Amino acid sequence: MDPVAFRLGPIPVHWYGIIILTGAVLGATLSGQIAKRRGRDPEHIWNMLAVILLLGIIGARAYHVFSQPAPGAGIGWDYYKENPIDAIAFWKGIETGQFGFSGLGIYGGIVGGIIGVALYTWYAKLDFLEWVDIAVPGLLLAQGIGRWGNFVNQELFGPPTTLPWGINIDCTRRFGEFMCPPNGTLAADTLFHPTFLYESLWSLAGVALLVLLVWKWDDWLRTGDLLLVYLIYYPMGRFWIELFFRPDAWTLGSLPTASIISLLSMAIGAAGLIYNHRFRPKPAPEPIQKKRGNK
Repeated sequence: MDPVAFRLGPIPVHWYGIIILTGAVLGATLSGQIAKRRGRDPEHIWNMLAVILLLGIIGARAYHVFSQPAPGAGIGWDYYKENPIDAIAFWKGIETGQFGFSGLGIYGGIVGGIIGVALYTWYAKLDFLEWVDIAVPGLLLAQGIGRWGNFVNQELFGPPTTLPWGINIDCTRRFGEFMCPPNGTLAADTLFHPTFLYESLWSLAGVALLVLLVWKWDDWLRTGDLLLVYLIYYPMGRFWIELFFRPDAWTLGSLPTASIISLLSMAIGAAGLIYNHRFRPKPAPEPIQKKRGNK
């Protein structure tokens, strides 16, 4: 599949960007519905979307720039510290039809997006935890959809497999021991684990879980619970995916860096839920507003 969907004159419009934007819009639509269900103005979701996207991309890019992928799997800090302009050179390669601003890390994007919610809620004088709860299901939906951009770009694939859902990767997109002859030993028709698909399905299943919580047990939830559940659920799947299906992973010691972050995130989420439901005072119910005309 050609990564370029179409061109606007000399400027290529990539499927990756279209898929990311589609995920963001559908995620915002879902979060808007949750806001409406909770009696909040869904316009706030659309107002904060641009800030979340901007800071999310900055955070995701920063994570990539400071990372150190496996040898041959991509460039990281060792390259960018010698070529700092390339860290922000999104225009690089446009004249040849190659998108120069490649390389994003989801954990950096999550942090950037949460900062975006914090800044917007501070400016609009809204409750941060309440609105980050509303935004989280949409974030996970955007992640699940956005991962299909990796399929178009033939990236985020795992080790070889004989399973029927294995995918073929062009020899030019492989690295290290997975390369085709003469630089490697794997045949051109070798199939690989579709790591992007595993994470996409895990994220979409998480969306169903969060929506079920909102629709069935919203009265039980405390402010901040959806964020805390997200901090447990998504990293739980990411931990195993990084460990077994990411040969390109940036590692610290014997563990992928994203797996270490996942463990820390799960610990924070679990501690937060315990505090929220065992030690945090139960909030008083909101007063029922009388309709006009009532006395």
